[in-house]
Amino acid sequence: MFKVIVLVAMFALAACASAATVPADPPPTGDAVNDQCRTDADCEVKNVGNCCGYYPACVNRDSPTFPERVKEECARKKMAGICGFPEISGCSCVQGRCAAAADDARDR
Repeated sequence: MFKVIVLVAMFALAACASAATVPADPPPTGDAVNDQCRTDADCEVKNVGNCCGYYPACVNRDSPTFPERVKEECARKKMAGICGFPEISGCSCVQGRCAAAADDARDR
């Protein structure tokens, strides 16, 4: 579960200008973004947030996301963002994890 938190935090903070570290303590159970899947239908594009605000990622369709918490963390750490985000038109289940479809892997 910690790997999922770290992965989402990396996506969420990827556009931030300062070199931030991921918090050492994971959020309580139920507060983590889940990107696990068995089929492509388990995955969905959702806003996970970053320092600029909106940031899409492929996560489990039933998982909550916490973009407001990411924004609060950026403000608390006085982090600025370099805005931009990938355009994701669809997700795939790749080795048990939700991922952007191969054609969507680049920023626009």
